[in-house]
Amino acid sequence: MKVQCKGFTLIEVMITVVIIGILAAIAYPSYTQYIALSARSEGLAALMRIANLQEQYYLDNRAYATDLTKLVGENPYVTEHQHYSVSSSGTSSFTIKAVAQGVQASRDAACSPLTISDTGAKGPSAECWK
Repeated sequence: MKVQCKGFTLIEVMITVVIIGILAAIAYPSYTQYIALSARSEGLAALMRIANLQEQYYLDNRAYATDLTKLVGENPYVTEHQHYSVSSSGTSSFTIKAVAQGVQASRDAACSPLTISDTGAKGPSAECWK
């Protein structure tokens, strides 16, 4: 009588583990880049919102707000998920700066701080605003 064994050999299991490891090594950097990009969009939205509020304030007062308490009630302003701290400076012109905080600071170091001015100049590079 012949006994049949059911199951996987050690070699088959090891090959499966290696394949999963290779796929994870490829996927993880893409995932962290995606997370950094989505957090950056939060900073960009905050900059655009505050720039809009500065322009509205200028129409009412003929000067830009000297700090963010007049616009959003807190200075510096921290974004909803606390990825960026936003500050503003100037009276006859303004520059708004969003500095990455926490893990976002290390994930997205090339694009921190994000800036926008009253002339519409955006920094640090056009690539960061995509």
